[in-house]
Amino acid sequence: MGRRSKSGHAPDPATENVRAAVATLRAHPMFAPLFEHAVLVREPHNLCPPNGWAVVTTNGYLHLHPTRRAEPAEWVYVLAHCLLHLGFEHLQRRPRFAEWNAACDGFVARFLADLKLGRPPEELRGPVELPARSEERLYQAFCQSGIPEDLRNLGTAGPGHPDMLLAESDTTPWRRDLKWRELFGLGLVHAVTRAVNVAGGLTDSLASDDEKWTVAQRARRWFVSSYPLLGALAANFALVEDPLVCARLQISVAAVDAASKEIFFNPAAGLDEHEARFVMAHELLHVGLRHDARQQGRDPYFWNVACDYVINGWLIEMRLGDLPRVGALYDPDFKGWSAEAVYDLIVTDLRRFRKLATLRGIGLCDILDRRTPDWWTLGDGVALDEFYRRCLSQGLVYHEQDGRGFLPASLIEEIRAMSQPPLPWDVQLAQWFDHHFSPLEKRRSFARLSRRQSATPDIPRPRWVPAWGAEDGRTFGVVLDTSGSMDRALLAKALGAIASFSLARDVPLARVVFCDAAPYDQGYLPPEAIADRVKVKGRGGTVLQPGIDLLERAEDFPRDGPVLIITDGFCDRLRVARPHAYLLPQGRALPFVARGPVFRLV
Repeated sequence: MGRRSKSGHAPDPATENVRAAVATLRAHPMFAPLFEHAVLVREPHNLCPPNGWAVVTTNGYLHLHPTRRAEPAEWVYVLAHCLLHLGFEHLQRRPRFAEWNAACDGFVARFLADLKLGRPPEELRGPVELPARSEERLYQAFCQSGIPEDLRNLGTAGPGHPDMLLAESDTTPWRRDLKWRELFGLGLVHAVTRAVNVAGGLTDSLASDDEKWTVAQRARRWFVSSYPLLGALAANFALVEDPLVCARLQISVAAVDAASKEIFFNPAAGLDEHEARFVMAHELLHVGLRHDARQQGRDPYFWNVACDYVINGWLIEMRLGDLPRVGALYDPDFKGWSAEAVYDLIVTDLRRFRKLATLRGIGLCDILDRRTPDWWTLGDGVALDEFYRRCLSQGLVYHEQDGRGFLPASLIEEIRAMSQPPLPWDVQLAQWFDHHFSPLEKRRSFARLSRRQSATPDIPRPRWVPAWGAEDGRTFGVVLDTSGSMDRALLAKALGAIASFSLARDVPLARVVFCDAAPYDQGYLPPEAIADRVKVKGRGGTVLQPGIDLLERAEDFPRDGPVLIITDGFCDRLRVARPHAYLLPQGRALPFVARGPVFRLV
């Protein structure tokens, strides 16, 4: 039986012949770079004339006749003719465009005749010998003497119609920046390289060796050669396509392991090449954007789902490959959202998102976590995190320099943010103190013990002291989780940081509440006493809300005084009505969406 389409009907022979021609050009080393950036339009009522074969536009759209029946070799000739117009940069405005179009058609027809690629349709055949060897000279000859009759119908648009269109109303702005001449030059380099390899005995024929590569391998090769944003990452990852390994790891379509630098593709998923590109870009962005390291104690599955929504939205907007039929999460309402924002929404509606399928399977993470003790470094001592960041940030630079395609603004912002080292937790905490406690206005005063210089001991000098009443109400609250799960070293580090920042910002007193199963009010303490002479009580369970309520109801605590909550995340949902922030250990997360900033101790 013949192959059937997804709808169950037998495929159209005309469509199958076009697909065969497309496969031939995709496999041809000279035309593959051009074809990968071109867009085929074969829908009814496109720009192709009724009696034509195809036309090409400035931005790389090839409009094919939607119903014409022809052999694959004829479609190969027609498609290659249009692609060569792009590669030779023929689509440019000239005073006498009909003569210029005819000159370009003659030049391309002779090029294809010398190349012996495809077979020209009967109505497109013409003389191989031309009155000039270049388009410019042909154009000048046609302008002076007219277009010969036997050279008028070499174009693929049919008699009386140009096959090069300089404008298109329905197009994407970023395609105007594609450098078709450079893509054609890249194809020539590939063709010459393959010819040299054949001459040297490295390969058996000039034909493409795509049949020796799997779909995933061809997708990775395309990223390495044609997509610099992810090319470096793709080149450094090994492909694992063993069905037994995928079955053991429960991988239905694909997964990625950032620690071992492996991408797992299940060959039983039945992806085509465009779906494989989408899946590979999906997994590489997981790694490049460090989604495994940014989990920060969140639920792994829901965090994976949130990252999938964001990445798939970008890839669809970029038109990078085709969305696979299984395991691809997409919601247009999440456009422009960050993964953290999507996660905060997901955890408020777990019933809706609990049984979604990632590329690995239902309820499973396609971001694998199989870390070894030395997973964070490469063999040469380069930090793995730094290596992935560098690959993606440099890929962005090359991508923009070469004009290789559209990238969403939110993706660019995230890549640039990832290339910058994050602020240490103590710097972020210091900025929080600066926001709530501006520098005090000081004045000179003899009221306190004055200082004297050794050279003039009889002359007293005034001291700089805060203005009268400036320290009134200058305080903050500290709710400290003292449950049994809190590490003593963590407590010491947090209290020491709070004490030092308070002293540096002239905060005379802090209201401290220890809280585990019950709150223990320590009252107002000077900063130096917080770290040195406070004995932590309790060490029972974790119930922090009574401690927060104690501060909010205290009559001697300022109504706008900020609150700093130090916990390990093993607590219930908290309700805080005043300005606040959380201080958590690295790798921990709160079981609710935080309203205030969250700082993580390292």
